[in-house]
Amino acid sequence: MTTPFALILQALYARTGHAPRGTATQKSAICPAHDDRHPSLSVGVTSTGVVMITCHGGPRCPTEDVMQALGLPMSALWPGSPHTPPSQRHRPDHWMPCGHHRVADYLYRDEQGTILYGVARCDRKGNGCQGFRQWRPDLSKRTGRRWSLYGQDGTMAVRLVPYHLPEVITAVRESRVVMITEGEKDVEALRAHPGITATCNAMGAGKWQPDFARYFHGADISIVADRDQAGRDHAKAIVANLMPVGCPDLSGHGPK
Repeated sequence: MTTPFALILQALYARTGHAPRGTATQKSAICPAHDDRHPSLSVGVTSTGVVMITCHGGPRCPTEDVMQALGLPMSALWPGSPHTPPSQRHRPDHWMPCGHHRVADYLYRDEQGTILYGVARCDRKGNGCQGFRQWRPDLSKRTGRRWSLYGQDGTMAVRLVPYHLPEVITAVRESRVVMITEGEKDVEALRAHPGITATCNAMGAGKWQPDFARYFHGADISIVADRDQAGRDHAKAIVANLMPVGCPDLSGHGPK
């Protein structure tokens, strides 16, 4: 049976054309997630067979990006059950705690592009299911994710940031309009149009964080309000938060 370590080394060679080099338990390789001219990716294996990946290159690519570039799920980092058929052992995991099929992952990244947390959407949204669940990276889990943004003490375990933060920072610096919606799906619909920068906060209406204002100093902002009371209240709260630092415009063109 191919071990996770051997599988990933083979995938790196197939993807980059360069054989990883090093010891039996620690290799250096070309990172497939960025334009790597010199081997900057460390690939190691623990005594329990878990593979640890660290990119030391300029962008310091997150493990999720490396695995995506290899076409492998995060679960490929852990030893699979010997009773699991090979065709299923590394199949992407689309499970959500609601029991439905995950159809989208919205990734929230910090200023350097590292994934802080994500929001998953299931295929039953609007059909008796809330449809969304938040998660944070956790390599101690076989899926690579923990389905909560809160720690054991009940406090927030991640730093909350606006969606697509690196793009927002660039747009503000270049004096381009930043559109703010209520949800990630609307953000992605706007970003499908060339030249549009859009963002939102996780967890929906009423969850805009006051400290998000620090990212919008001098920004030209257009706020798209959902057409319900919660959406209008949410948009007005963002206006109140950003008015001292930017130039907000409140529009009522949301989908509800």
